Amino acid sequence: MDRSSHPRSRRIVPVVAVAAAALFVAGCTSSSGGKQAEESGNAVSAGKAGTPRMTVAMVTHAAPGDTFWDTIRKGAEAAAAKDNVKLIYSSDPSGPNQSNLVQNAIDQKVDGIAVTLAKPDAMKAVVAKAEQAGIPVVGFNTGVRDWKGQGLLEYFGQDESIAGEAFGRRLNEAGAKHTVCVIMEQGQVALEARCAGVKKTFEGKTDILYVNGTDMPSVKSTITAKLRQDSSIDYVTTLGAPFAMTAIQSIADAGTKTKLATFDLNKDAVGAIKSGKIQWAIDQQPYLQGYLSVDSLWLYKTNGNYSGGGEAPVLTGPAFVDKSNVDKIAEFAAKGTR
Repeated sequence: MDRSSHPRSRRIVPVVAVAAAALFVAGCTSSSGGKQAEESGNAVSAGKAGTPRMTVAMVTHAAPGDTFWDTIRKGAEAAAAKDNVKLIYSSDPSGPNQSNLVQNAIDQKVDGIAVTLAKPDAMKAVVAKAEQAGIPVVGFNTGVRDWKGQGLLEYFGQDESIAGEAFGRRLNEAGAKHTVCVIMEQGQVALEARCAGVKKTFEGKTDILYVNGTDMPSVKSTITAKLRQDSSIDYVTTLGAPFAMTAIQSIADAGTKTKLATFDLNKDAVGAIKSGKIQWAIDQQPYLQGYLSVDSLWLYKTNGNYSGGGEAPVLTGPAFVDKSNVDKIAEFAAKGTR
């Protein structure tokens, strides 16, 4: 892509126009986004645009079996169904492998790419290749500190440092004295930023515990061992809903009165908040991240719109979910969209 033609160089006043997609409503059928996606999203989709068919590649760092990404994908599929987009979804937790997936998308000459930057250094060169090929690229979920430097059009997600700092303050309010922050992938920038944020604002002691996020039995035993080793830990902080559910078992196995709070939601975590096994969760709205990423590329192609003007991210979190508001979220979590 000619850098002089990049939207940020033109200094256009940003137009936040996500709702504009609703202007193009027709019947809903699509091989990759239509009725199938509408059913999987429980009728969240709202028809299909009358614009020409386009292809969007979504490339994430999701690990196999991590259900968090199912919610992001549902949001992306709902937007694809509405916008007459063929969605190509792929993922790999390895930075080099994820880079190869982006290269595959470039080779297929897609109309747009939505990508996560969990390992930003590994993605930098291939993102530049996409831009040089004239393919617009947006970031989401991970990479809030890197998307501008890599020339992405937009970013949709949570500022994980801000989220971590809010979490630490919430621990103070709860009267916590000692927390262990469980990181399931060492070196993953978003996860490290969360725990760093907690440590920055939490007035008590923060321990960092690294676990193998691809091996849940190991996660369970490692947390259990940590709790048995140090009885002063009164809060476990997990960075994903599946890991929170595993930590519940660890706390029971350790026989302690340790409390638990987490980042991210799913249906099981919502139930655990209701029962008091999880004190609160931070919701970054992954469905919205997936939806906006695809919809933004459609808006850019069809009307030249881009949110934030290439200067500011579009934040989807953090928002706290606890017993005071969990009932409002529960029906959406049951559908797999929160």
